[in-house]
Amino acid sequence: MRFDDLKIGQFYEMSRIFTQQEVMDFAKLSYDTNPIHTDSEFAKTTQFGQLIVPGFLTGSMFSAIIGTKFPGFGSIYLNQNMSFRKPVFPNQFVTAVVRVKDLFPDKHRVLLETNCYDENRVLLIEGTALVKLP
Repeated sequence: MRFDDLKIGQFYEMSRIFTQQEVMDFAKLSYDTNPIHTDSEFAKTTQFGQLIVPGFLTGSMFSAIIGTKFPGFGSIYLNQNMSFRKPVFPNQFVTAVVRVKDLFPDKHRVLLETNCYDENRVLLIEGTALVKLP
């Protein structure tokens, strides 16, 4: 997508479910072996009472959208912030929404709202990303 094609309010969304196997694969790749993600017995003793998906694994949905779909190929991440509002659990349906919040034509930059929701549209992750387009 070209910068000139973007409009404030325009959005793209993607949904998926993270399996526990994907969480384990992410733990191996990222070295994030926090037992809240990998040890069900430990996770039962926490405030969540069960395993949770790493926030950065869930947040990787934003990178997938931004780098390949919206705005797409050639987009370069300059900044990403995320506030984790609610946990994501393995086998939970999650939708990531990337929405144009502001445009900066002089530098071909776009400020994106980056949020994740559960199947009832309850906010799980709230954030923004600053992206440069070619």
